[in-house]
Amino acid sequence: MEVNVALDTNAYSDFMRGHAERVAIVRGARSIRMPLVVLGELRAGFVAGRRESMNAANLQRFLNSPRVSVLLPDEQTTHHYARLYLQLRAGGLAIPTNDLWIASLAVQHDLVLCTSDRHFDLLPQVATC
Repeated sequence: MEVNVALDTNAYSDFMRGHAERVAIVRGARSIRMPLVVLGELRAGFVAGRRESMNAANLQRFLNSPRVSVLLPDEQTTHHYARLYLQLRAGGLAIPTNDLWIASLAVQHDLVLCTSDRHFDLLPQVATC
């Protein structure tokens, strides 16, 4: 898959567990963007788990790859967030706030979002894998 991807928390976890489809996507991606919100979710899971040091070291190795970069929200992201929020609200729908930020970053940067969460399907402008 020769595209630029953003990884959701569950996609990173699947990749680290060796899930064949996720491994193929990550290995084939031109670039991999890790939204800041995803880093927060991952690190929160690490501190709540039993293998914090090992998981943190694996994440750092992953982030050190030249194809991987952290994706930070900026003022433009807030405009995407507002439009996506309004779109969902108009339809009487909602998704978790963190996922709305992740979707906003994916749309802003024209990335394919790798995720297992089906609620992203509520936002047709968010390409998923």
